[in-house]
Amino acid sequence: MALAGDRFAAAQHPRMSRRFAVQAGAVGLLGLGTNHLTSLREARAGVGGTPGKARSVIYIFLSGGLGQHDSFDMKPQAAAEIRGEFQPIDTNTPGLQICEHLPLLAQRSHLWALCRSLSHPTNDHSLGHHIMLTGRTMTPPGFNPSLPQASDWPSLAAIAGAVTPVRNNLPPAVVLPEKLVHYSRRVIPGQFAGVMGARRDPWFIESSPYSGLAYGAYPEFEFDHQERPNMPRRSSFEAPNLTLPEGLGAGRLSNRLELLSAIDRQRADLEGGAASQSLDRSRQAAISLLTDRKIRQAIDVTEASPEQLDRYGRNSFGWSLLMARRLVEAGVNLVQVNLGNNETWDTHGEMYPHLKDKLFPPTDRALSALLDDLQDSGLLDSTLLVMAGEFGRTPKISHLPQFYKFPGRDHWGAVQTVWFAGGGVRGGTVVGATDKQGAYPSAAPQRPENMAATIYDSLGLPDTTAWFDETGRPHHIYYGTPIGGLT
Repeated sequence: MALAGDRFAAAQHPRMSRRFAVQAGAVGLLGLGTNHLTSLREARAGVGGTPGKARSVIYIFLSGGLGQHDSFDMKPQAAAEIRGEFQPIDTNTPGLQICEHLPLLAQRSHLWALCRSLSHPTNDHSLGHHIMLTGRTMTPPGFNPSLPQASDWPSLAAIAGAVTPVRNNLPPAVVLPEKLVHYSRRVIPGQFAGVMGARRDPWFIESSPYSGLAYGAYPEFEFDHQERPNMPRRSSFEAPNLTLPEGLGAGRLSNRLELLSAIDRQRADLEGGAASQSLDRSRQAAISLLTDRKIRQAIDVTEASPEQLDRYGRNSFGWSLLMARRLVEAGVNLVQVNLGNNETWDTHGEMYPHLKDKLFPPTDRALSALLDDLQDSGLLDSTLLVMAGEFGRTPKISHLPQFYKFPGRDHWGAVQTVWFAGGGVRGGTVVGATDKQGAYPSAAPQRPENMAATIYDSLGLPDTTAWFDETGRPHHIYYGTPIGGLT
């Protein structure tokens, strides 16, 4: 069977739109090389893409890991040291209960589904991040938990950026509102392109200046797990600085108005010559993001209507999910949204007050607003939402009194609940189950590879899809099958 990318071996140059021609000329004006052949091929259909079937994914990542017992897989009949303090409530789906502190999501259970049985073998934060951000359980050679490596597996966002079609001259994959960074300032591995090469790193829209150790949905719900005094806080959520691709320094774009004037002056020449040029997709995307008014409006979410801001929440969680919704509407194929940096969801202590007062309220509000928006706009059927962390929590509650006043949890890769919505997912569905202690899958166990395959399938990518390295060697992206029973 032919590989998904082989169809491009004999592909003809696509006819280019006026906007695409202008973008091509803009790259020339910046003195950038135009010797990359893949972009013209991908501009037409995308490696492995399904022609005429524009599908999108929003991958919501909860760094630190959300405990399954305290959210979507409650165990009210278990002992107190297992079930915890929260009570279950009924949802809009008969027989399905979730945490009492997620009431808005409970009202919308007909729109979402759960997989309660996703499992992997590590309790380590860094490796857990790498596994859940790449969809690969196997540890890559040379893995370093303290530093991303060129030998890491590529992230889901990097793969989507490489193998899905370019739409509206936009980058196919975006990560927002920030890179995942530990309080020690080390950058978490698994977010980047790894073996694909740095030039294929996903786009990072940096809206959330990382200036302190605090956690959560700032400014309204920002907190510190250990409640240390004088903790630096983050002050703003900005129309972001866009992280430009390798080889395109910010200094070369310092005079944006002059650049646009030059593009206008040379428009006729550009349209005459652009059709025979090859254009590197990352540089094309850079120019589009920097010059397209619609895109600037999409990412400057703090200027949204007061009503819309109130529905999503005037905090980094609400702003981030609103930006993701706008980017999907504009034509980005995959948006990864990091809801909380610095392992925000790693509630080793003060777990119940912090979940109840700081983490669940902005998440419940913003995620429910996103569901409503996508449904009302008709985008929910074509947009898959996935929410996961790097692992779940230990069955038994723990307490570290030297650091925390109240109990918390520890790391547990053996099982977590993954939340799905849209993209053809049957609302009110539950796939898999855990044992009485919520410790291990007891039915329909799933792996991160199955979650990744579900994402790729929703993007319209056949199971033969591959990305190609510099030598032309194919690297397949499917290492599992989509999770059965969701659709």
